[in-house]
Amino acid sequence: MVSEGSKPVRIGLLGRGTVGAAFADLLAERAAAVEAATGRRPELAGSLTRSDGDFDSILAGSDLVVELMGGTDASRDYVLQALRAGKPVVTANKQLLAQHGDELFAVAREAGVQLRFEAAVAAVIPIVRTIQESFGVTEIAKVFGIVNGTTNFILSEMAATGAGYDEVLARAQELGYAEADPSDDVNGADAAAKMAILARLAFHTSVTLSEVAYEGIEAIQPDDLAYAKELGLSLKLLGVAERRDGGISVRVFPCFLYPGHPLAPIEGAFNAVMVEAPAISEVTMSGPGAGGLQTASAVLGDVVSILAGDAPVHETRVELPIVEDVSSSFYLHLEVADQPGVLAQVATVLGDHEVSVKSVVQRGTGSDARLVMVIHECLESRFAAAVEELARLDELRSPPRSIRVIEEEYSA
Repeated sequence: MVSEGSKPVRIGLLGRGTVGAAFADLLAERAAAVEAATGRRPELAGSLTRSDGDFDSILAGSDLVVELMGGTDASRDYVLQALRAGKPVVTANKQLLAQHGDELFAVAREAGVQLRFEAAVAAVIPIVRTIQESFGVTEIAKVFGIVNGTTNFILSEMAATGAGYDEVLARAQELGYAEADPSDDVNGADAAAKMAILARLAFHTSVTLSEVAYEGIEAIQPDDLAYAKELGLSLKLLGVAERRDGGISVRVFPCFLYPGHPLAPIEGAFNAVMVEAPAISEVTMSGPGAGGLQTASAVLGDVVSILAGDAPVHETRVELPIVEDVSSSFYLHLEVADQPGVLAQVATVLGDHEVSVKSVVQRGTGSDARLVMVIHECLESRFAAAVEELARLDELRSPPRSIRVIEEEYSA
């Protein structure tokens, strides 16, 4: 907790881009409300930007540091200096935590100060606080959800309009949902960093970004969404952290959901996160997943928590191995030659790898013949081997496309 007394709490702000500027405005606007809630009135002690400000002066004149710079090199150095100087830190930097979390948390514990990061995951959804505090002693089995608003907007628009990926991405950029360089969003890296953070919190074990397997949405085609709609499925980019076979699996991947799944109706630039545990069944939280004001609001919430004296513990209690080969269901799309025996040949390859088919749709004739299947749950390595063999068949006109399917549905 920041030292008691009635004098203002001086906040050093590192970074004044979209989120940093929104935070500065929000801090001034809500200062009286923060004082009423905590007994301390916050004020901005100084800001560091690329062209203005001196970090050493800002650090010396601050009681608390808010890091909104992004990146990992300079931000890591600044955050470590602040923690070692006994200054609590609030950050929204998911990549910093996913890549250097072990070091940062160790230094924070050694210095006896707080490192808060609610805004690093799912913007205004208080999933970090919920896992740390509400479920702090609950044995969580699984944390999963839609944690990237940009990709959820793109997939929602592709499904609704039938437009292609490039066209919808351009629209997302025009609306401000996607950055000029959207790589980290669309390739899954942004969601992977968030899932590394959530896995660390949920399972009390060290998880780095390098241990999270992730895939993006760049290869999704409009006809995948059209066929999925026919099968009653919706497509999301999902992050999953779960206990598996004595270890944990942490992954990000596009997947189809059935209508009864709580995440299926989440559309547009929204996030939603689910927590499952034997003691609580399942809890779902949703809200806006992007935006300067929304992220700034979560940052201010962390500042209030520090001023109020709430002190979560960031501990690595156990070492859990990463389980890489897990079981999943799949959607499989094959463009095939329209000739007798093709379906039987495909079925033979799948059967040889102990992969069974739940449903199949056959469409088109001649050069437009397609087989679309939903595969029962099986080991991903087994399915990958089957797809590799299918790709060598002369009857296939293009490489197979596959997308995972979550078969779970939840009763109300």
